[in-house]
Amino acid sequence: MWQAWVDGLRCRAVAVVRVPNTLRPLTGGAGEVAVAGADLASVLSAIDEAHPGFGERVLGHDGRLYGFVNVFVGDHECRTLDGLGTAVGDDTVVSIVPAVAGG
Repeated sequence: MWQAWVDGLRCRAVAVVRVPNTLRPLTGGAGEVAVAGADLASVLSAIDEAHPGFGERVLGHDGRLYGFVNVFVGDHECRTLDGLGTAVGDDTVVSIVPAVAGG
């Protein structure tokens, strides 16, 4: 079971966020981060609070996910669910997957 710190108290984490290699310098090299939050927006906010600069790499100034960032809640891309309002539950796995361009 994953654990996270909320308001200085250790609690069961609501989500485990898988962090891509490109964002790991912001998480101290961690490939997974455990955070508490009721929905995807609060999970991303919690990561940004713990790891400043994380949010600006995935969210634009308007608070929306950048188009080149895909976020999966379980096996479903969040845009096919309720976007940033997608609910997360105990031990939900959130995967952040940057788009890959090539040619």
